[in-house]
Amino acid sequence: MHGRDLFSKYKFLIKISIWFFKIFPNGIRLFFWNCTSPFSGIFAIGIRYSILKTMVKSCGDNIRIGSNVRILGWEHLDVEYNISIHDNCYIDATGGLTLENNVSIAHSSSILTTNHGWSDTTLPIKYNPIKKSPVHIKSDVWVGCGCRILNGVTIYSRAVVAAGAVVNKDVEENSVYGGVPAKKIKDI
Repeated sequence: MHGRDLFSKYKFLIKISIWFFKIFPNGIRLFFWNCTSPFSGIFAIGIRYSILKTMVKSCGDNIRIGSNVRILGWEHLDVEYNISIHDNCYIDATGGLTLENNVSIAHSSSILTTNHGWSDTTLPIKYNPIKKSPVHIKSDVWVGCGCRILNGVTIYSRAVVAAGAVVNKDVEENSVYGGVPAKKIKDI
């Protein structure tokens, strides 16, 4: 049975779970998120989805968040429909992050919407102001395992980011990008 079929089958229970988590403050929701984080079973995935639905800017249906996924800047995250974020991903939405429909992010990938500045030479770089730039991943994108997507990037529809790529510039639609830094490999 596919995830979307399971989602439809258990939609009523998921709605109750969402309602339940809405009554708690964010700190309690994060406690439950962290408690379920190491687990990959359907129950843990359902709990994480319910918490995600109550904490982000917007969230569609059929979202799968794998185990040990870390999210920062929840309130700046827009998640549309039919999205999977696999195990051990790091998602920093502080600068604004939009994931459109049918996006799959493979395990151990990172999406960063912030970066350190270094213009004030009287301060160590880590104390310079943080620069925020949104990331937008359009519909029907596959991000391979171990990718790093840096702030200010748009990945256009029907694109593939090859495993291990570091994306620091926009990715064209209908194309495969790979390497460090990522470059266009071919059209699809």
